[in-house]
Formats: sequence, structure tokens, C-alpha cells
Amino acid sequence: MIATRLRTARRAALVAAVATLAVFGAPAAAQASTIYPPSGACTTSPATAEPGSTIAFECAAGTFSGNESVTVTITGENGAAATIGMVRFAITTASEVVSSGADGSLPRVGITMPANATGTYNIAAISSTSAGGTAAVSITGADGLPVTGLDSSSMLGLWIGGGALIAAGAALGIAAIVRRRRDSD
Repeated sequence: MIATRLRTARRAALVAAVATLAVFGAPAAAQASTIYPPSGACTTSPATAEPGSTIAFECAAGTFSGNESVTVTITGENGAAATIGMVRFAITTASEVVSSGADGSLPRVGITMPANATGTYNIAAISSTSAGGTAAVSITGADGLPVTGLDSSSMLGLWIGGGALIAAGAALGIAAIVRRRRDSD
């Protein structure tokens, strides 16, 4: 009898706790702020570049608060070799802190692409008060075609390995045929 009352009291306390959380927690969750970067707030100029060239990255007025610290990050193949301003980094994602303008814009930031750049590089700018914005730059060769990073000389090992496997398969096939002929004679 006492055990039954104790279980009933525990259940009632649990229901009261859940109801309290629902009453006070739901409005707080509804008020939660999610910051999304504005579409097209930041741009790269030019949008396609050759390996080793310098591009300009900037964000429109109102993207950030005035005169605040903004972190600019570049991510891509060998992003470690990218230079933002005059600083060189030895990691695959390079970043630097710069200041926004009085109007909340991010003035032009020069980014020098790695000499062996390939593919697409994503550049993002964020601050403590704003989600900022992103832009991308695609790497092209001198002929204007995208540089994808495939080097035909790196395929030499694959060709040698594939050739060795074909030769081994042919040798095993011939050995099997010779064996069958011997067994049937």
C-alpha cells in the first residue's frame, strides 16, 4: 500500500516536471535565434582564377556590424598554401581575422591562390554577431578549362599494376588450359 502510494507520487512529480518544462521551455525554444547568412552578401573577383593568382574577396555593407573583427577562411585542395593578405598558413584551411568597415562591409581582402591550386575553393567570412557570407572561386588553367587535379604521370603506377594483374590472369588461364589437356590425355 505504501509502495503503491510512493509510485503514484513519483509519477505525479514526473508529470508535473514535464508539464513545467513544456510550459516554460516551448516559448524559449520558439524565441531561439538562428542566424543565416544573406544570399549573395560576399563575392570573389574574379570568380575563376589560375593557380598562383590573386583574387579579391569582399562583402556588402550591412553584412557585419561596424568595425568588428571578421574571420575570413579559405578551404580547398591545399588551402594551406593560400595566402590571405600577407600571411601564409601550413594547414588545409587558412584563416585570418580582419576588421569590417564602419558601414558593416568587408573591404577587399586579397587572397593569393596556391601555385598548385585545383578545383573549387570556398571562402567564408563570419563574426561574433553575424553569420556573414560565403563565396567560391574555381581554378582554371591558362586555356580557361577547369583544373581538376588529375595528373597523367600519377597514373603510371595504376597502369603498371593493372598490366601486371592482366598478365598474371592470362598466365593462370594458360596454366589451367594446359593442366586440363594433360588430365584428359
